[in-house]
Amino acid sequence: MARNLEFNEEEAIKKAMEVFWEKGYGGTSIRDLAEAMNIKISSIYNTMGDKHQLFIKCIRNYTQTRAIEAQNSTARTKSPLKAIISFIEGAVHTILYSPNSCLAIKTTFEVAATDQDLQVILREDHEFTYGLLTGLIKKAIELKELPSGTDAGTLADFILNNFTGWHESYIIHQDPIKIKKMAKYLIGQIAK
Repeated sequence: MARNLEFNEEEAIKKAMEVFWEKGYGGTSIRDLAEAMNIKISSIYNTMGDKHQLFIKCIRNYTQTRAIEAQNSTARTKSPLKAIISFIEGAVHTILYSPNSCLAIKTTFEVAATDQDLQVILREDHEFTYGLLTGLIKKAIELKELPSGTDAGTLADFILNNFTGWHESYIIHQDPIKIKKMAKYLIGQIAK
């Protein structure tokens, strides 16, 4: 007779994600994961696969959750320009005040260059965010919140690439004032 699972898989994935987030993929052992998830190592292998397969589930969970949060957040704002500004401020808040910053960016820096499975997930995440921002920019142009000559795709790319640069800058310099000044400058350039 098959044994019932003694853990909630969704909760276990969230706990594993926290470990990967804190220690990185390379710094996390299967023992670390088993302890955090409060299950036996064999249960991880039997239900979720190896460390890599579990990491893929964690990254997918992270990016899907973040996408839903971004959609909900931007949908609550009537002004597309204000939604863009809020999105930028949210990225700053994540970089400066989330204990482990952005898991997608951390994963990109650590392992995505050599892991095609992760590249697919992170590309989907990027395309979603790019599409969200591009849509907001186009609406802002229609409502005359942004100049009619604004290239929505280029501006969306510019915003997203700033986030990655800010993340790197904060890792190296640990200077919140510098990040806030760069964000203020970016917002000033957009909202002229």
